[in-house]
Amino acid sequence: MEDLNNKADKQLYCYKYPHPSVTADCVIFGFDGYKLKVLLIKRDVNPYKGSWALPGGFIKIDESAEEGALRELREETGLEGAYIRQFHTFSAPNRDPRERVITIAYYALVKMQEVKGGDDAAEARWFAFDELPQLVFDHDQILRKAEQSLRQQIHFEPIGFELLPKQFTIKELQNLYEAILDVRFDRRNFYNKMKRLEMLEQMKETVNPSQKKEAFLFRFNREKYEELKQKGFRLEF
Repeated sequence: MEDLNNKADKQLYCYKYPHPSVTADCVIFGFDGYKLKVLLIKRDVNPYKGSWALPGGFIKIDESAEEGALRELREETGLEGAYIRQFHTFSAPNRDPRERVITIAYYALVKMQEVKGGDDAAEARWFAFDELPQLVFDHDQILRKAEQSLRQQIHFEPIGFELLPKQFTIKELQNLYEAILDVRFDRRNFYNKMKRLEMLEQMKETVNPSQKKEAFLFRFNREKYEELKQKGFRLEF
């Protein structure tokens, strides 16, 4: 009986069809108050050792794609507990020079923090979109698809608030939306639109970003957002 069990274990992953390896790659967005940034790692292994790439790696046989993405993110950058969203699968036959590899891609919005390279990453660093180095594999295509998905999603969910502190000024919020959508808004029209949605709660506290005028702080009202979402919320500019 033991021999039969051993034989069954050996044949568990044997199929007559060749099968690809699977990786998970992460596009991590951050915001410094003015520019949208993305987190990249410098590869410390071949292929493309010394080149810049998105955090990610091969999924283990006993973990889900999301678990693999979070593990690789933690090992390569030190980031813990990020909320990630799956947005696309990339499966071009020759996208990886090593073998047939399919990647499941995720993006995340995180408050910017210090990061450090680990595992097979020699370095981890935040880059603005106008300062991006050349990326390996098809990671530039993955990044652009993630940016497109983010721009679409921000109309249906206030995901941009994940990039801001708990309390923020209207100017900081406007800077964020302008950075994500790559547009410029009239300040008064932007404020009036946000005010009409009633998703923001004005605080008593103020800050003084300039010597001319103090600015009120606001925070996001998630209960109001959930109410709007049930009514078919869509944020149009």
